[in-house]
Amino acid sequence: MDKYVRDLVERALKEDIGPGDVTSEAIIPPESTSRAVILAKQFLVLAGIEVSREVFHTLDPTIQFTPLAKDGDGIPAGTELVRLSGNTRALLTGERVALNLLQHLSGIATLTAKYVEMVKGLKAGVLDTRKTTPGLRQLEKYAVRMGGGRNHRFGLFDGVLIKDNHIKAAGSITRAVERAREKANHLLKIEVETKTLDEVSESLSVKADIIMLDNMHVDMMRESVTLIAGRALVEASGNVTLGTIRAIAETGVDFISSGSLTHSAPAADISMKIK
Repeated sequence: MDKYVRDLVERALKEDIGPGDVTSEAIIPPESTSRAVILAKQFLVLAGIEVSREVFHTLDPTIQFTPLAKDGDGIPAGTELVRLSGNTRALLTGERVALNLLQHLSGIATLTAKYVEMVKGLKAGVLDTRKTTPGLRQLEKYAVRMGGGRNHRFGLFDGVLIKDNHIKAAGSITRAVERAREKANHLLKIEVETKTLDEVSESLSVKADIIMLDNMHVDMMRESVTLIAGRALVEASGNVTLGTIRAIAETGVDFISSGSLTHSAPAADISMKIK
């Protein structure tokens, strides 16, 4: 397990436990051992199984943690995901943090899988965005991949994305792209956010690598794809829902990005039961 996950788990446990788990310490003898099971209470796409293992092993490395499924699996309701055995206090103390992470990440993977299924048979890839929970981006983007989605840029450092405020500050799309091309690493792709056909045309004239169609009606998206004609990759963004994504994909765009994959995914229903 990498340092990022270890540090995250340690912070989460410290936040939850503080100076001690007063309930478990008052009720459970220190030598008590138990068996437990983690269950899926709904259909879900699993993500975060190794993160939940890290929670229990941080508290007690002798806990037996046996996964019965792997990340990326589609899991029917009622399925056992993990069997555990070991110190009862450690199992109870780690329960909430382990479940919070497993529920959150599996929720993202499950929602992403629904979006991916809606564009099945079309070329559009489903992308996440930077609209992630601070400190959890690496895991949330991992969960998107487990659901069959793809990652957009990780942060501000690994791709040039010229948005409306950059354009206003620079004065025009042309000026913004020229400055980016002059200053940015030549290996980085340059993407421009557009809202009109005129902006699409200007982005083409300065040879943007990727053109984002932001909050456009599907008819304008279709016109834009025809205008671009393969001279740049095309990303659609804005107002993407399970009800709209198929129509957006049918316009011929290469990618569809949605912040809802990470910022609005409901937690998957998962529980832990002491046997």
